[in-house]
Amino acid sequence: MTQNRSDATSPPPRAEAATKLSIHARLDYQFDKPTDILLQLEAAIIPEQQVLSANIDLPPCEHFARVPAQDCIGERIWLRAQGNLRVDYRAIVSIERLLADCRKLDSVPPHQLPGETIQYLMASRYCPADRFQSFAASEFPDLGGGALVMAMRDWVHDKISYVPGVSTSQTTAADTFIRRQGICRDFAHVLITLVRAVGIPARIASVYALGVEPQDFHAVAEVFLGGEWHLIDATGMAREAAMAKIGVGRDAADVAFLTAYGDARMKEQQVLVEPAA
Repeated sequence: MTQNRSDATSPPPRAEAATKLSIHARLDYQFDKPTDILLQLEAAIIPEQQVLSANIDLPPCEHFARVPAQDCIGERIWLRAQGNLRVDYRAIVSIERLLADCRKLDSVPPHQLPGETIQYLMASRYCPADRFQSFAASEFPDLGGGALVMAMRDWVHDKISYVPGVSTSQTTAADTFIRRQGICRDFAHVLITLVRAVGIPARIASVYALGVEPQDFHAVAEVFLGGEWHLIDATGMAREAAMAKIGVGRDAADVAFLTAYGDARMKEQQVLVEPAA
């Protein structure tokens, strides 16, 4: 992908001192019948972050299998279980990604995009980008590349209020755009939708991050600029240098930490992310 970078105008990425995160996630769910369950909650083992230690505790299950997640970033776990499912995940992760000022990065012309990014130009279930093309063109004139993306990030941050409980698993970016309230996944969906509407690939990333309040699984946008992917949090709570990536996808449907193919009842869910020594 380096051949798609505009090195003449885009500043080189910079390295910061590695940030170490201590991660602890606990899930407690009840399944009254045998149920197929897809988990995705482990920090991904990828070059931009080093998983120094990790452990996941699961009860005995009828079936257990690991499968690659979207774009082979992270893994999913298939389970078939009944009764009480308690999951306890702990990890220490060192964040070592190269950082850049996104406002100064160029976008890649669509005809030069790597094939794996093209799906992230398209409208998806929660991100109806094709319906926002006129708005994006009129609201953000005379901007391009990273300057345009960050102007969109600032718009989402300023216009949408973080209000837990106002959205559901069915809420789309269009719903949030009208309501002007939502949680992290809603902020990410609106930003992704706006960015795709101007022909720049954008996807959702599920992460563990410092600074998230209340602490929980967090969702941010990831935008393809300067020939590389860059994490952008429209809520303003998390920094790219302090996010451990779990997985990526077209929208929240691809990165759910638990997907049950049957009835599920949540009894408890906790996430704790702290600086690690």
